[in-house]
Amino acid sequence: MSDISLSGGAVRVDSIQSSYMAQVQRRRLYGGLMLLLFVVLMVSGFNVADERNAGGFWQGLHQIGDYPADVLSEAWEKRGDLPGLMAKYFPALVETINIAAVSTLIGAVGGLFLSLLGTRGLAKWPRLIPLFRRISDIMRAVPEIVIALVLIFVLGGGPVPAMIAIAIHTAGALGKMFSEVAENADLKPVEGLASTGATWFQRMLLGVLPQVAPNYVSYTLLRFEINIRASAILGFVGAGGLGYELRNSMAWGPGRFDEAAAIFILLFGTIVSFDQVSSRYRNRLTEGQGQ
Repeated sequence: MSDISLSGGAVRVDSIQSSYMAQVQRRRLYGGLMLLLFVVLMVSGFNVADERNAGGFWQGLHQIGDYPADVLSEAWEKRGDLPGLMAKYFPALVETINIAAVSTLIGAVGGLFLSLLGTRGLAKWPRLIPLFRRISDIMRAVPEIVIALVLIFVLGGGPVPAMIAIAIHTAGALGKMFSEVAENADLKPVEGLASTGATWFQRMLLGVLPQVAPNYVSYTLLRFEINIRASAILGFVGAGGLGYELRNSMAWGPGRFDEAAAIFILLFGTIVSFDQVSSRYRNRLTEGQGQ
């Protein structure tokens, strides 16, 4: 009997091992096919894009450093004018920062309400949770530049279309991140406040926000960094700020490359400075929450 049981156990182990190896081979096959499909799509997509390109990627690859070299050489020749040019474009930099700050503030407020209204256990109208989540999805799915182009067509060029476009996208993005944080909040304070007759706004203000505030502020600072870059990019489509001045100086060509270099220095220094400051505050908030 013992020999029969041992042989039966060995057969069972062999069958399990063979089944496992078959599954491993199947996964490797599927993985290889997916990798091959990905490579084929990448190569075909690159060929289509290269054919539609005005010049050609490989033909122009050797010239990739010509434009930066021209900008740097002209900026070096006129390096004495750079401080004056940086002072000239400083108001445009302030406008860019203002666009980012206002849009971040408006987007954070919108994301706060979208997150609380779209989170299970916290929503004031539970049946409308899918609606608020879809609104958040749509707001962050449309790129800022697309919204800005539509608003520029309606409102004209300037900082207002850029501010509205970035605020809409920020509200959708922060609404998603805030909602994920709110889902992990402890509901006991909310239930306690509800038992005392507190309104929904009071429950959110006193029971939820103290728990999630550090993460909310951290995500908002991170989004502010992103919005500074976004506001500069939107300037290329006529939305004002430093990006608009950079587009003009680059489009003019040789003779104004020193202005482009000054704007690059201003933009790079600003982004790096805000990155460092916001990263420091975000680390403090995270460490404080962990303690």
